[in-house]
Amino acid sequence: MLEIWGRRNSSNVASVMWAVGELDLDHVRHDVGGSFGQTDSGDYLKMNPNGLVPTIRDGDLVLWESNVIVRYLCARYGGEELYPECLERRALADQWMDWSKSTLIPAFFPIFWQQVRVEQDKRDLTLIRRAEAATARVLRILEAYLADRAFIAGEALSMGDMPFGSMLYRYYTMPLDRPSLPQVERYYDGLCQRPAFQRHVMIPFGTSLEEWNRLEREPLD
Repeated sequence: MLEIWGRRNSSNVASVMWAVGELDLDHVRHDVGGSFGQTDSGDYLKMNPNGLVPTIRDGDLVLWESNVIVRYLCARYGGEELYPECLERRALADQWMDWSKSTLIPAFFPIFWQQVRVEQDKRDLTLIRRAEAATARVLRILEAYLADRAFIAGEALSMGDMPFGSMLYRYYTMPLDRPSLPQVERYYDGLCQRPAFQRHVMIPFGTSLEEWNRLEREPLD
């Protein structure tokens, strides 16, 4: 059976769990990382020398890096529906999956860190405003791209959409200054209608340091 290591309210774990949900895979998930600890244990480091989450084991295969895990699961268990057979569609999915990690997440991360993991009286409001502006600039690239397509790789959900889910959920849930982005909002609203997205992505992630710590210690399944 597929085994997954990682706390559910980690954004990287959420993208993997969303794929697992869309594929309806039998699995066992272990609470690891954050307040659960264990990522620095010898046994865990043998699987993932980075000491990060998520990590999966599928048979004899152990994988880490969330995008790689999503690609693998969709390729092995999803077929054309989530892992496009068409090389052009697959390349688009790959391109935007990498873009989400290299460009979108770095722009947004300071907002998340300051609002969730820094106590309110210690937050750097200037940094937050700069990150809001940077995130808006980056999302306008996605806005233009989505003007003539329903999903990242075309008219159907694919692996290309998985990395965007948890980030957009946080972006549209957290209190921050957001520009009007009709195509991104339409895309996000469509994701929110999917049962697997609701179960695995639309979950509490903490809007304060205290809530983040508490949620990590409470079972979310």
